[in-house]
Amino acid sequence: MIKKFIRKILGVKDDGRDPTQAVILGPDEHKIDPRLVSSNAIKVTQTLQEAGFEAFVVGGAVRDLLLGVKPKDFDIATNATPEQVKRLFRRAFIIGRRFQIVHVMFGQDLLEVTTFRGNGSDNAPKDEHGRVLRDNNFGPQHEDAARRDFTINAMYYDPATQTVLDYHGGIEDIRAKLLRIIGMPEARYREDPVRMLRVVRFAAKLGFTIEPTTRAPIPVMAPLIDNVPAARVFDEMLKLLLSGHALACLKELRSAGLHHGLLPLLDVVLEQPIGMKFVTLALESTDSRVKAGKGVSPGFLFASLLWHQVLEKWNAYRAAGEAPIPALHLAADDVLDTQTENLALQRRIATDMRDIWAMQPRFERRTGKAPFKLLEHPRFRAGYDFLLLRCESGELPGEIGEWWTAFYDAEGGEREQLLAAANSRGEAGRSGEPAKRKRAPRRGPRKGGGGEGAPAPQGGGEE
Repeated sequence: MIKKFIRKILGVKDDGRDPTQAVILGPDEHKIDPRLVSSNAIKVTQTLQEAGFEAFVVGGAVRDLLLGVKPKDFDIATNATPEQVKRLFRRAFIIGRRFQIVHVMFGQDLLEVTTFRGNGSDNAPKDEHGRVLRDNNFGPQHEDAARRDFTINAMYYDPATQTVLDYHGGIEDIRAKLLRIIGMPEARYREDPVRMLRVVRFAAKLGFTIEPTTRAPIPVMAPLIDNVPAARVFDEMLKLLLSGHALACLKELRSAGLHHGLLPLLDVVLEQPIGMKFVTLALESTDSRVKAGKGVSPGFLFASLLWHQVLEKWNAYRAAGEAPIPALHLAADDVLDTQTENLALQRRIATDMRDIWAMQPRFERRTGKAPFKLLEHPRFRAGYDFLLLRCESGELPGEIGEWWTAFYDAEGGEREQLLAAANSRGEAGRSGEPAKRKRAPRRGPRKGGGGEGAPAPQGGGEE
């Protein structure tokens, strides 16, 4: 009775449903196409069920199946313990400290198998802000459902019987395109502040509305994300940026007041016409590549998001008397030192970002063998795509990108002719000092943005 009263005061949904009893929907009601279910997910659930355990496809995979979308990943939930799961599969590995998970491998296909979680979080170790540090309490399925974050992610699908089990009205919320957290929002965000990022990502990705009581505490509780390990925040940011809806996600982050501790420079960038256009073009191109099933380089993406911070510092160092190239390296060091701490950027990603930035002055030198050497750079295609973004946003004259497109497409003596023409007109330019140039011929359009295009003619591109 007291819990019911508190839920009513806080505006938490109470539709009279017994959270210990699932609504069971058959194939005629949920209309999931069984052909969308991974054969390996079926193997895992079947193996567990034949060994006497319960096993279901769970979470985002069920949500996507209900939306008629083929899931990219399939998670399995079971009442078998991690050790019992591991014994049933040849290639299975127990991982995780905070939550133990079993990774079951079929070739390159990885499936996560988790044991039903129980309501033991009250006694689980927590930090001073209430974030759960470690919790491996197991329990029945209805408690596992209550432990999940959103109603649309708390449904279970049994491939054997083709039934869906729904404890919290997830089906209704999917039909209403509503994103609702399970339980009291403040408590759930305190347990795991990353849920605030997840609600933004799902809302933008699915085109769902965030239910008012789910949204309300976010601006006030946003600082709790500062207490989450940086590596975990980075993983969530990467999922957000590679969701195929990065631009919508970042707009939703700003709307919810979540961007300050993650990419605070976006406020500055998005207030500057060129900066806003540059970031918008980069994110739109990234979204297009993801939706087309093409690869996207995280290094290229973060190089784009942080470029105008680098550019600002680069100009400041040059104004202080530094030569252009050393000034750029100093600017890159400053930005990477700060963002590596804030976002836990991996060394490989930071190296790719530095390479992309360092190439930019070299595109403005079109004399001698310099352009040929640049074509051989291992990250040439990423740097070239980045240059096209700079030109398209208005940061650089469009002629520079057009000349490099012509040079990139040219063969043999045509490249020498392009160089000779540029030099005869005094258009070679020096780093940081672009000259006025005429329009160069193009050999077909190219769109930048992914850093993962076709290989360069001399083996320098990325695939």
